[in-house]
Amino acid sequence: MKKYHVYGIGNALVDMEFEVTDSFLTKMNVEKGLMTLVDQNRQSELLEHLTGIQHKRNCGGSAANTIIAVSQFGGKSFYSCKVANDEVGEFYYKDIIANGVTTNMGENREDGITGKCMVLITPDAERTMNSFLGITETFSENELVESELLDSEYLYMEGYLVTSPTGKAAAIKAREIAQANGIKTALTFSDPGVVSFFKEGFVEMIGDKKLDILFCNEEEAMKFTETEDVDSACAKLKSVAKTFAITCGAKGAIVYDGEREIEVVTNKVSAVDTNGAGDLFAGAFLYGITHGLSYGEAGRVACSASSKLVTQFGARLEQSQVDELKAQELK
Repeated sequence: MKKYHVYGIGNALVDMEFEVTDSFLTKMNVEKGLMTLVDQNRQSELLEHLTGIQHKRNCGGSAANTIIAVSQFGGKSFYSCKVANDEVGEFYYKDIIANGVTTNMGENREDGITGKCMVLITPDAERTMNSFLGITETFSENELVESELLDSEYLYMEGYLVTSPTGKAAAIKAREIAQANGIKTALTFSDPGVVSFFKEGFVEMIGDKKLDILFCNEEEAMKFTETEDVDSACAKLKSVAKTFAITCGAKGAIVYDGEREIEVVTNKVSAVDTNGAGDLFAGAFLYGITHGLSYGEAGRVACSASSKLVTQFGARLEQSQVDELKAQELK
């Protein structure tokens, strides 16, 4: 038996979530609904205009949220990332350890600035992100812990790594190690804008062999496959992934288990914040398929978790909420 169910790699960002209006986004010239990479000066400018607005912070980044979800559900997970030897980096390190995740980070870290992601939530529950990567932009093969990867069932790669040359190279290296040693590979596309601008990079990250599982939403699936509808996208995704899960917002998800496509219907809820819903879906799903659930069953649990998350602010559920959900769904 492997030591870890999932070994994740991704950008380590401290998430700061703010409730804003559409007029704020317009005033500050922020493109709604996408993740935009910004420099430190731009992020500082935005923060100045948000002075006085209450917010909370968490250790985050897309893959971190997924890996923490695996841990919350009861799985064993490892996360390779990079933060600096600053106050924010210390907060990140302590927070991810407190969430039950083993990591490559230690007490001694490089000098620099830990990355931050501003998550701007509008009244329609849409999340818009402006991220300053800081030191995580130099995430590289040096942060990989091969011995821990070799002792994992799945490698989970965050799509945002494609935006950094060293991050993309690290993902490719990790994927090569995994495939050479019978470890299953999983990738999330992360963001529609990233898929649009970095499709060739994703092709490199995927490589010549099919991924074992791909996570994406409808828009990302269509952008990568350059199709106009989800059915056509599903057909094309089968050429790069043995299985996949496509989240479809309020409609639920489409799960392909390698033989058939399964439509998973989600609970009808009133969404206030969609930040982290896709990350939680992936984490719950990976927990499910590494603990004996079928793809359809894992999809149901993942949709239930995500539908619960979007009814509240924040990118993660509380542990008590996960425990309650497991009691209901995994009888």
